[in-house]
Amino acid sequence: MSTQALMGETEKDVKKAIINDFSIQVATVNGSGSQSSNNVLMRSIFQMGVPVSGKNLFPSNIQGLPTWFTIRASKHSYIARKREVDLLVAMNAQTAKEDVEALEPGSAVVFQDSLGLDKVRDDLVFYPVPFEALARDVIDEPRLRKLLANMIYVGVVGSLLSIDKAEIRRAIEKQFKTKQKAVELNVKAIEIGFEYAETHLTKADPLKIERMDQTTDKILIEGNAAGALGAMFNGVTVVTWYPITPSSSLVEFLIDYLKEYRIDEKTGKSTFAVVQAEDELAAVGMVLGAAWAGARSMTSTSGPGISLMSEFVGLGYFAEIPAVIWDIQRVGPSTGLPTRTAQGDVLSTYLLSHGDTKHILLFPCSVSECFDFGGVSFDLAERFQTPVFVMSDLDLGMNIWMSDPFVYPEKPLDRGKVLDAEALEKVEDWGRYRDVDGDGIPYRTLPGTNHPNAAYFTRGSGHNDYAEYTERPEDYEKTMARLAHKFQTAKKYVPEPIVEEPEGASIGILAYGTTHWAVVESRDQMRAEAELETSYLRLRALPLTDEVEAFIEKYDRIYVTEQNRDAQLLQILRMELGHRPELLSKLRSILHFDGHPIDARSVTEQLLQQEGDR
Repeated sequence: MSTQALMGETEKDVKKAIINDFSIQVATVNGSGSQSSNNVLMRSIFQMGVPVSGKNLFPSNIQGLPTWFTIRASKHSYIARKREVDLLVAMNAQTAKEDVEALEPGSAVVFQDSLGLDKVRDDLVFYPVPFEALARDVIDEPRLRKLLANMIYVGVVGSLLSIDKAEIRRAIEKQFKTKQKAVELNVKAIEIGFEYAETHLTKADPLKIERMDQTTDKILIEGNAAGALGAMFNGVTVVTWYPITPSSSLVEFLIDYLKEYRIDEKTGKSTFAVVQAEDELAAVGMVLGAAWAGARSMTSTSGPGISLMSEFVGLGYFAEIPAVIWDIQRVGPSTGLPTRTAQGDVLSTYLLSHGDTKHILLFPCSVSECFDFGGVSFDLAERFQTPVFVMSDLDLGMNIWMSDPFVYPEKPLDRGKVLDAEALEKVEDWGRYRDVDGDGIPYRTLPGTNHPNAAYFTRGSGHNDYAEYTERPEDYEKTMARLAHKFQTAKKYVPEPIVEEPEGASIGILAYGTTHWAVVESRDQMRAEAELETSYLRLRALPLTDEVEAFIEKYDRIYVTEQNRDAQLLQILRMELGHRPELLSKLRSILHFDGHPIDARSVTEQLLQQEGDR
């Protein structure tokens, strides 16, 4: 449908107006400065009270390659990726034709007029704009003209969607803060975009932003920033890392926060240590060394780094040393797709290292849980004297999410079973690896404890209850059985699943991490479109708690929904519930592994197809 064909149908357009419920995709090139413009556009909508989410799809190698940023406005507060694009801003000649061809009929396209995209299809609404020429009206310098062309499209889109110009200015001021010259230049670019749209473009699509009140007291933040805040507020003192996408920004945020809040006021000295190691294996080794000495220590990495850490993680498990490791998952194997998201490390991390190992994994689904698990992970690591993994992903870690403000942690830190000199005086027969409470967790001492009985050998080789070297089969079996029992004890301490069980549901969905948001929306779709009610369990940690087994037991079929090829959580369920084959027969898979964040429509289609195939 051409723009001209829609002119004069104002009354009809009003009746079919789509208000606060659509997605915008901006297609540009990496390094063009579009990130600032996209953030301004998204924040402007957010400031008008409309729930938003932003997802950045960017290249992994060099400047100049295609990048896409998607903003979803949803009056229903849906924040999963929407598969369909309703408004495309086409600024990249390399991908413009392909981007336009992928749109659903009736979608709108704002584009650089020289691209001639209005000749590609006749069932879209096209808005040609001479961005390059308009940018010359703002500034003469060629490099800055390219940057300001991006802000001009914010003005054009703002005009077309009825976004308050004052809110865009507020967003610009927040984006550029004290850089007054940048603020003035970008505000001028916005004005030019608004003026051009109002003078030369005729509104011919139904999309519109109207004020709401759903974002009052909300914040916008990335998951990596939230995780960094959670770690800082929960006592981290040693941070080691080796840069790797998409985890680097977690430590970068943490460095900034620590420099601001962890400087001794009297001496001016840092009360923390951040060390960039030569590789990921060295980084986790430093974490274990610092934690052994009593520090709350952590590192952040992604799949390739997790693979390299395997040997030291096995030491932490067997020698029973706390460690917190954030895995911001990306697409593998090998280098894979470094700037795409996945949940592909779950199975390998759960069993990481040679020999018999099982690790505590945490699955945050939101930035607020990234903040909370920043503390929970340390409490679990020190309580159970073992490595604990926070399994985030690129979508959560590097994209911007809306959230309630975080709650300041008031619960005391759980340092676990640590014996000081006074406690050692009361212990007649202390052994570093003895289980005296029946929970599988031994007591430990910290270096420097002033008592003759405090010392012990930390062993990654065979040892008995008293940390003495041994190769006796019965000692090894006893140690391994105790470690397994300790892992079972962890079921009582890890975050419990969140379960929703409406009346009339005969099937269930089981998901974890960021897959949650697609499942929430999909359940609404199935309820509205197929009159199908589902129950839902969101897993927040491994080991599996008793609630998981009880949930599977209740329903005819359970659809395990995850973002990997090999149904990794489903494999873990089969391994852990193998003693109950009648439960395993209920399990089905819904999988998504193309590197994009999972969308609700994909969940809905796969589940309904499998239900129909029965």
